[in-house]
Amino acid sequence: MRSISIYFYCLCALFLLFPQWVSCQSQQQNDSSQTHLLTTAKEIMVAAGNCALITLDQEGHPRVRIMDPFLPEDDFTVWFGTNQKSRKVKQIQHDQRVTLYYVDNDKSGYVTLHGIAQLVDDQKEKDIRWKDAWKNFYPNKDRDYLLIKVVPEWMEVLSITRGINGDTVTWQPPEISFKKK
Repeated sequence: MRSISIYFYCLCALFLLFPQWVSCQSQQQNDSSQTHLLTTAKEIMVAAGNCALITLDQEGHPRVRIMDPFLPEDDFTVWFGTNQKSRKVKQIQHDQRVTLYYVDNDKSGYVTLHGIAQLVDDQKEKDIRWKDAWKNFYPNKDRDYLLIKVVPEWMEVLSITRGINGDTVTWQPPEISFKKK
């Protein structure tokens, strides 16, 4: 009888401890998965070089153009240079929601970053974020050159070669949220 009681108490202790163990394992896996997604996203964005910037026009139609972004910051904020008189500036003034689309160099994956665009006309920032290759596009850099800063809200990452796949039924890629809780 005593051995049954000991067995019963040990079994109860295991059941009480097991959910915590599962929870710890799950959290570690989530942290590891999140780190892998962020690392992969940064690799794709850096290697891609260019990306597509998608804005919404006044009628709500998406407008897409190729852009030459600066490298993403640690928090995945992305900066661009543009002409003050470009359509994208008017579209961002009308609706700040934008999407950036980067294609992996081997075409096996992508990053889609959704965020809020801000137009920045601060001379100090413009001096920091300047590429000499652009001087022919902006003969009057101080007046014509404007920055677009995209602050991420969430992104999707897919990379077959890095083991990041979409849902087997819906094909929905993994998502990362940047919104503060």
